[in-house]
Amino acid sequence: MEIVATRSPGCCAAVSFSQSYRPKASRPPTTFYGESVRVNTARPLSARRSKAASRAALNTRCEIGDSLEEFLTKATPDKNLVRLLICMGEAMRTIAFKVRTASCGGTACVNSFGDEQLAVDMLANKLLFEALEYSHVCKYACSEEVPELQDMGGPVEGGFSVAFDPLDGSSIVDTNFTVGTIFGVWPGDKLTGVTGGDQVAAAMGIYGPRTTYIVALKDCPGTHEFLLLDEGKWQHVKDTTTIGEGKMFSPGNLRATFDNPEYDKLINYYVKEKYTLRYTGGMVPDVNQIIVKEKGIFTNVTSPTAKAKLRLLFEVAPLGFLMEKAGGHSSDGKQSVLDKVINELDERTQVAYGSKNEIIRFEETLYGSSRLAAGATVGAAV
Repeated sequence: MEIVATRSPGCCAAVSFSQSYRPKASRPPTTFYGESVRVNTARPLSARRSKAASRAALNTRCEIGDSLEEFLTKATPDKNLVRLLICMGEAMRTIAFKVRTASCGGTACVNSFGDEQLAVDMLANKLLFEALEYSHVCKYACSEEVPELQDMGGPVEGGFSVAFDPLDGSSIVDTNFTVGTIFGVWPGDKLTGVTGGDQVAAAMGIYGPRTTYIVALKDCPGTHEFLLLDEGKWQHVKDTTTIGEGKMFSPGNLRATFDNPEYDKLINYYVKEKYTLRYTGGMVPDVNQIIVKEKGIFTNVTSPTAKAKLRLLFEVAPLGFLMEKAGGHSSDGKQSVLDKVINELDERTQVAYGSKNEIIRFEETLYGSSRLAAGATVGAAV
């Protein structure tokens, strides 16, 4: 079975490049990405736009049933941001197909990329870099697989820099568990010296029984879910604006309970209070379920022997943006993860996401007090 996607206005074609990514000059589409998504190479629209047009776009109501492009056009007046998010959606549609049809054996799951056979995480990495380069609006990009800034050729003014985890949970593809893509979008040319609260958008793609694209934008309330339909279109199916209270927990890095007595106390509380355990080993589905079910908590705590593994830039900040735009909260134990300055591309941290009361309990159990209970400002201004 082969999925042939329809042409998506505003996106762009791609070209092949070596596994050690180096941008190349534009040429007609030759790779799987360019051929499969059938996109064009139109140049980005000017960043200049009238105030009247901006107000009109923001005042147009986004509705369930809208296509991705319809939703984004209503949600933001920034046509370059619309273009970038559509391009990433095209890439994730292809990734979903490649993950679903991957051959797994030995130590890796692989699929074809043109004439190459690549591990699915590296295949996803290439597709996303291609999408960003040929959006023509991305200045710099950086991935968990290639943690160095790559010049995508886009403008600084009116352009963006993007950090992404191409395939979070790639080690569980062979078990047929849900995996996903995570990315955050920052304005201009900076990915360090910024905070998660500086993002203009963040998103995750979820490759499971359903393929979904979860998007949040700085100037648009809520977090929004798009479903990939049989004909290859993304359709708006859900808005989340509130994360309520409910007894569901996803405890990561449980080995830290061995020498972190506070984390051990927190886990014992969940068990004693008969919380429902919902943990897959994949950060994307574990965080996504909180947004979809509108309740619960995800934790990944460190200890002297169980060090931090989650990367602030590639995973924690983008998911924190999605969670807080959905009406939930995030914390590293003392502050919102959106308030943490990203000093290094590979910086790591502990984290919790969830409802207000769950984050209060998390902070009070680990550190004795909570900024939320004290009435402090909640998170960054998103």
